[in-house]
Amino acid sequence: MAGIPQYMQGRGVFLRALLADPRHYQIIVLSSLILLGTFHFAFQLPWWHVVACVGSTLGTQAFADRLIGRKFDARSPLISALSLTLLLRTGSVTLSIAAGVLAIGSKYILRWRGKHIFNPANFGLVILSLLFTGAWISPGQWGTAPIFALFLLGMGGIVTGKAKRWDVSLTLLVSYAALLFGRAIWLGDPLTIPVHQLQSGALLIFAFFMISDPKTTPDARLGRVLYAMIVAALGFSIQFAFYNAAGIILALIITAPLVPLIDRFFPSGRYQWPKFSLSPNGVSNETVQIPAE
Repeated sequence: MAGIPQYMQGRGVFLRALLADPRHYQIIVLSSLILLGTFHFAFQLPWWHVVACVGSTLGTQAFADRLIGRKFDARSPLISALSLTLLLRTGSVTLSIAAGVLAIGSKYILRWRGKHIFNPANFGLVILSLLFTGAWISPGQWGTAPIFALFLLGMGGIVTGKAKRWDVSLTLLVSYAALLFGRAIWLGDPLTIPVHQLQSGALLIFAFFMISDPKTTPDARLGRVLYAMIVAALGFSIQFAFYNAAGIILALIITAPLVPLIDRFFPSGRYQWPKFSLSPNGVSNETVQIPAE
C-alpha cells in the first residue's frame, strides 16, 4: 500500500471490515425498511416504540453480557430491536420495553449446548402477542406491491449471501410457493392468487431477515433445507387451516426446538460471526467454525 496516504489506508481497512460482516448489511436494510414503512406505507409507528424497543434490547444485552463477563456488542441486539419494530404493534410503551427484554433474555436463558434455541425477535414478538391483547403481530401492513417485493428479494439476497444462509431462505420460499400453487390448483383458483400471496412483504422479511438467522438455524446445509421445509409446511397449515395470517411467524417459534435435534442428525461446524485482525496487507477476515459436538 506504498504511496497511499495513511489516513486513506485506515479508511480502506475500516470499509473492508464494515462490508465483510453480514450484520452491518442487515442493520442498514432493516433501518431502511422502518423509514420506508413510516414515510411511504404510513405506518402508525410512534417514535417511542422504536426508542423503547432499541433501548430495552441493547440494555438487556449489556446487562447480561456484564453478568457473564463477555464484551458487549450492539449489532445483534440492534437487529432484534429493528425486527421487533417492523412487525410488532402495541399502544403501550411498557409492552415495547417488555418485547426487547423477552427477546434478548431468551438468548441467555433458553440454550442448548451453548447455542440459543429461539430467534430472539421471533420469540419476543410471538410471546408478547400471546400474553397481552394490547400487542399484536401485523404482517398485512406491508402489502403486496411487486416493486417492494423485488426490493426485498434483492436486499435480502445480499444479506443471506453474506451470512451464507441463502439456502434456508430460498428453500422456505420455494416450499411455501409450491404449497400455495398446489392449493390454488386444488381449489380451482386462478394462479394470480398465489403469485399475489408470494409478494407479501411480511413473508419476504421473514424469509430473509428472521428464519435466516445463522445462530438459530441448523448448522448443516441439509439440516437447514429440511428445517425450512418444515417451517413452510407448518406456517401454511396455520394460515389456511386455522386462518391466522401470522402463521409463518408462529411456525418458527413452534419448530425452533427441532434445531438441536436436526443438528444431532446432521452435525456440522457451528457458525461464528466474522472476526477481523489487522495485518500488514490490511484486514484479514476469518470465520471460525467450531467442530460439532
